[in-house]
Amino acid sequence: MRFDVLTLFPELFDPFLRVGVTRRAYESAQVDVRLWQLRDHADDNYRRIDDRPYGGGPGMVMLVEPLERALAAVRADRDGQQRAPLIMFSPAGAPLTQARVQQLSRGPGAILLCGRYEGVDQRFVDRHVDEEISLGDFVLSGGELPALALLDAVTRLQPGVLHDAASHEQDSFSDGLLDCPHYSRPEVLGPDAVPPVLLSGHHAQIARWRRERQLEQTARRRPDLIEVARANGRLSAADEQMLARFKL
Repeated sequence: MRFDVLTLFPELFDPFLRVGVTRRAYESAQVDVRLWQLRDHADDNYRRIDDRPYGGGPGMVMLVEPLERALAAVRADRDGQQRAPLIMFSPAGAPLTQARVQQLSRGPGAILLCGRYEGVDQRFVDRHVDEEISLGDFVLSGGELPALALLDAVTRLQPGVLHDAASHEQDSFSDGLLDCPHYSRPEVLGPDAVPPVLLSGHHAQIARWRRERQLEQTARRRPDLIEVARANGRLSAADEQMLARFKL
């Protein structure tokens, strides 16, 4: 799996690729991340990749031609490999979801465009961008942080990256719901104790308790996810009985 990142700030990625549980995947090239400095594809002495917007207004716009040269260089370097989509991070994009992360984790990777300034010339977007992704309804200074988030989310799903292969299967959103609460040592912390069922060793009861807490937490915090799970047939009759007891 290979990701090519088009960015003005490749140095932002270096620390990320050297730490954490995902580091093994990058060091072994199980996930190959290549950073491309956009200014290297400018054609003037100032290495300019932006200019003022037509029609006036604040900010600068990233130019089509340097971006097209950068993209052509990436495509040429990937020659012979399965075609990878060009993803641009934008407030106008579709929200990044665990379902989309899972899809990307099974594919050839992607080319990630990290925009800056007021935006990217729409002609480049219309010609080349396959998908626009957003982290949420807020604005960042550029696409580097969303790119880092996507890389982390995809990489941790690769075989062998996490010590326990089942870890990501229990993550929030993996089955469309939030995760249940978790506890560790000490057993008693002041007035608060670990729920007794988790100490019982009764696996069926523990699984039931975790499912109940998962449903309750999702219903309280993200009722929209409950409705989506219900519409997609992911809730069993037992799940519905649990939800009915919560009276939310």
